[in-house]
Amino acid sequence: MSDSSTLQTSAAQAPRRGRQRSLNAFGRLRRALVRAKALYFTRVWGMDIDPTASFSLSARFDKTYPAGVHVGAWSYIAFDVAILAHDMTRGLYLHTRIGKNCFIGARSIILPGIQIGDGSVVGSGSVVTKDVPPRCVVAGNPAQIIRRDIDVGRYGRFSDAEENKARLAAAGAFD
Repeated sequence: MSDSSTLQTSAAQAPRRGRQRSLNAFGRLRRALVRAKALYFTRVWGMDIDPTASFSLSARFDKTYPAGVHVGAWSYIAFDVAILAHDMTRGLYLHTRIGKNCFIGARSIILPGIQIGDGSVVGSGSVVTKDVPPRCVVAGNPAQIIRRDIDVGRYGRFSDAEENKARLAAAGAFD
């Protein structure tokens, strides 16, 4: 192995110094793409997605019965979430509703006809088979209530999230 290839290998393994790279640098582009996709879902497919709602570009909304998909204001749908409004095996076409200020965790499945109450959080990987009351955290398969009377803000973000972030930053967790 030559000296130049050794230097390249050790440079590649060395930790980066200075400014960290982040996908947040593409925030404006991401927001534009999400907005365009939301307009496509609402205008072309007829889904009811509030203009303030946000979702991952990989979230999947039911196009077999698109009129049955409803997402409330200031809610966030994370990556690989599937929101269903139909069940072909039983011949069901139902309205599936996500309330205001909700967070739906990654890779969750919301079954047809489910209503998720305002200010609720669905944990990642959950399969929601029953309605979720307002201000609850649910998780699991099938999703079960694990916490009630929670307090969240926009996009289902817990009220103390900024305090926790500041405490972690002060402890050096982001260095």
